[in-house]
Amino acid sequence: MSSAQHPHLTHAPVDPERIRSVIATDCGSTTTKAILIEKNAAGEYRLRSRGEAPTTVEAPVEDVTRGVLNAVREIQELRGKRFLSADGEQITIRGAGSDADADGTDLYISTSSAGGGLQMMVGGVVKKMTAESAARAALGAGAIVMDAIAINDKRAPHEKIERIRQLRPDMILLAGGTDGGTKKHVIALAELLRAAQPRPRLGQGYDLPVIFAGNRELRGEIEQILGGKVALQFVDNVRPVLEIENLGPARDAIHEVFMEHVMAQAPGYGKLMTWTGVPIMPTPGAMGLMIKTLAERTGQTVVGVDIGGATTDVFSVFDGIFNRTVSANLGMSYSVSNVLAEAGLAEIQRWVPFDLDEAELRDRIGNKMIRPTTIPQTLDELKIEQAIAREALRLSFVQHKQFAVKLRGGQQERTISDAFEQDGGGSLVDMMKLDLLVGSGGVLSHAPRRTQSMMMMIDAFAVEGVTELAVDSIFMMPHLGVLSTVHPAAATEVFEKDCLVRLGTCVAPVGKPHGGALCEVELDGKARTLKAGELVLLPLAEDATVKATLTPARGVDVGAGPGERVTRTLRGGVCGLVLDGRGRRPLAVPTERRARVEAAARWSRALDLYPDDPDRGPSRG
Repeated sequence: MSSAQHPHLTHAPVDPERIRSVIATDCGSTTTKAILIEKNAAGEYRLRSRGEAPTTVEAPVEDVTRGVLNAVREIQELRGKRFLSADGEQITIRGAGSDADADGTDLYISTSSAGGGLQMMVGGVVKKMTAESAARAALGAGAIVMDAIAINDKRAPHEKIERIRQLRPDMILLAGGTDGGTKKHVIALAELLRAAQPRPRLGQGYDLPVIFAGNRELRGEIEQILGGKVALQFVDNVRPVLEIENLGPARDAIHEVFMEHVMAQAPGYGKLMTWTGVPIMPTPGAMGLMIKTLAERTGQTVVGVDIGGATTDVFSVFDGIFNRTVSANLGMSYSVSNVLAEAGLAEIQRWVPFDLDEAELRDRIGNKMIRPTTIPQTLDELKIEQAIAREALRLSFVQHKQFAVKLRGGQQERTISDAFEQDGGGSLVDMMKLDLLVGSGGVLSHAPRRTQSMMMMIDAFAVEGVTELAVDSIFMMPHLGVLSTVHPAAATEVFEKDCLVRLGTCVAPVGKPHGGALCEVELDGKARTLKAGELVLLPLAEDATVKATLTPARGVDVGAGPGERVTRTLRGGVCGLVLDGRGRRPLAVPTERRARVEAAARWSRALDLYPDDPDRGPSRG
């Protein structure tokens, strides 16, 4: 199915030169967030206003555009200027050559994760090779991968068929076989799909979209097996040879099908698509695009995380390779009990800086699941929520590291049966090489104090060496990601000046010293000793830098190898410079109850996380 069959999907080319005003929305599961970006008198693109309203994709409204109009109406009131038509039923797009002060905006763009976002299944011959490549393509396009079917995944054929029928994904990406490689296993996958007769989650009157990105020599056979049963589309192989992963064509096709099939079935999206100047993107896909653009523009290695109520997305760029994973069962509200189930009470308790009974902690987590939209009302509730956030982030990052691996299968010649047994491939994620860690999502972006966000990320990701940390100020990275596809300069300018809040830099030597001193730290000629177990916050303004010479103790690594000195220019931030002398990775937290509480309280005091606490001692009873 092509854009020609959907005239409303054909978007005219956008001329960046004439764009002086942009309205961007993100239609989330619960909230639709709108931002207004305008070009000021100095020629800079800056954030001017922000509005939000409940998302209206579900009953009783069942029209996503109502929430969009309500969010834009808030911007209209704040800005004192009309952006909606006279009847309030549409966003006004100004014509070329119109005055800069005229009503309306030059460009409207949107992202969406409403209705549960894009939910996919993928299939491949070998679980750790083509199925994994297919999953990377789907995740990179902004999908939640509900399951990956593979010939060697140890499930019987009838179990796989039943699984496909139960899940009812929005679309399926089928891979398998290098070009000219295995045939019978790929055909077996297609026959499984035909036997399942899958139906899509949204809409009853159309066939399930299936994208085939496998052995190109099998397209005729795949057409015979699946043609007429599903909406079949062919794209270039995700693994044309074992040594190469080619994800771009599959990702592009997923975006296109997402718009033409999935979004067209969701209430009100057909209308919304006629308003936008560029195709609507899945929210995680747009955010990933911003992380990728940031890494390419700065030449840095970057990890980004977006922690939500139901899911946590992790993005990384190491060695120029972009990866995204979604932990669909780790979040701060709807999925909070899953965090407890996966982490365990003890792992959450170790971050709570006061004495808390296990039963009470379990009850508080249960209350959050029952009332997922509530926010902490007391200081104790805030501390518990931030303890849970550390574990949700940590577990999501563990999953990400297991998935962001070097390509498997390309080291030597092997038969398909050898590949079935293969489980190699090391993680691309190397925390010593990480330059920048960016956090997003309510618990990080809206923490009462920025030091709380910084400490949550330091603890959860167990940063090593020298790492800059930042947060998305008001969750606008997805908006800027889709803007970067048509106006990279504007997206970059707003990202740097209004979106990214630089928290500061963390210096974290790793290893177990033989004496008490972990690292000698010299900052602009002034020396100090970082002791083992010590945590220090030093002021360093957001626009300031300091030349640092770091001399670790024997057996301790700060980025250049055990015992090797490092000279770096450290950048400040709204929090400053953190020297983390806790040494070992993963962090060693005492297991004995009183010692554990004292350690958590000591770390909280070191960064002054909760200055309003009436009792900042270790025990609260």
